[in-house]
Amino acid sequence: MQLTYLDSNTWLFDFNGTHILLDPWLVGSLVFANQAWFFKGDRTKPKAIPSQIDAILLSQGLPDHAHPPTLKQLDPTIPVIASPNAANVVRDLGYTNITSLDHGQTTTFKDITIQAVPGSPIGPTLIENAYFIRSATGSLYYEPHGFHHRPSLDAADPVDAVIVPIVGLNLPIVGAFIKGEDAALEVARLLQPRFMIPTTTRGDVEFTGILNGLLTMSGTESGFQQTLAAQCPDVRSILPIPGEAFSI
Repeated sequence: MQLTYLDSNTWLFDFNGTHILLDPWLVGSLVFANQAWFFKGDRTKPKAIPSQIDAILLSQGLPDHAHPPTLKQLDPTIPVIASPNAANVVRDLGYTNITSLDHGQTTTFKDITIQAVPGSPIGPTLIENAYFIRSATGSLYYEPHGFHHRPSLDAADPVDAVIVPIVGLNLPIVGAFIKGEDAALEVARLLQPRFMIPTTTRGDVEFTGILNGLLTMSGTESGFQQTLAAQCPDVRSILPIPGEAFSI
């Protein structure tokens, strides 16, 4: 299994020649509701759209996971596996092969099994998807905001890799917008992966706007690595280099 981190929440997974593009933001700026004054993300180093994409996997319907300008650049006949909210986004963009997964549902793409479990809360009533992805070449768990559904983790078999945030982001009054070290360590203890790999708060990106000015970070990558080594000595921490593929 080969992984390539493409900044923010975006990954390319290669399962023995089957390429899955996860939560793509690859072109243009990242804004919410066209309000760049409130929040805007830009890439400091461009990342090319992968030449081979066999499927697109979307965990959420928000633009930092289902980025409309990027999705408009991709072939709308590419199969998409998505949360119900993200499925609505790609359906409106003209995609024709969409599998919507509710929590607890599983689908198989070629020889890859993808199971949706509860992930990040988005607003007062909507909970988006986290995923277990398993194939003969490797297995992983992905949740981009660090909100992990304990019953799903308790019921799961171990995985080769966990891809979650390891540094938290907090907002005044709201609290944790992205959960970091403590949540990641709990996942490491429960899923017993061989590798812990950070996502979401890494990459060659730059953020501006009022919301960005309110965000504060909790924890550090080096601090997480030290604590992981002490508490879970059999788990290796990998800090991916954006744009460079690595194998696990």
